[in-house]
Amino acid sequence: MSINLDNVEHVARLARLQLSDEEKNQFLDQLNAILKYADKLNELHTDDVQPTTHVLPIHNVMRDDVVRESLPIERVMANAPEEEDGHFRVPAVLD
Repeated sequence: MSINLDNVEHVARLARLQLSDEEKNQFLDQLNAILKYADKLNELHTDDVQPTTHVLPIHNVMRDDVVRESLPIERVMANAPEEEDGHFRVPAVLD
């Protein structure tokens, strides 16, 4: 797979870049080199390789939920800067 000068100009136009002819040719060479290198992946035989989301076997370590009593409202509101009728009072965000 390779790209041509029209592709480089199209991408530059999408990115709103003004490139000189020298820069266009430089990017053309660089992008083709990248694609050539990436094409090497097609040489790998991955038929027997399982898809992975991470290279290491990572598992979330979570404890089981335990149902228990809530804190009393007085204790919850003890550190509230402002409280009104058992609710936190906060400054208005919208007018």
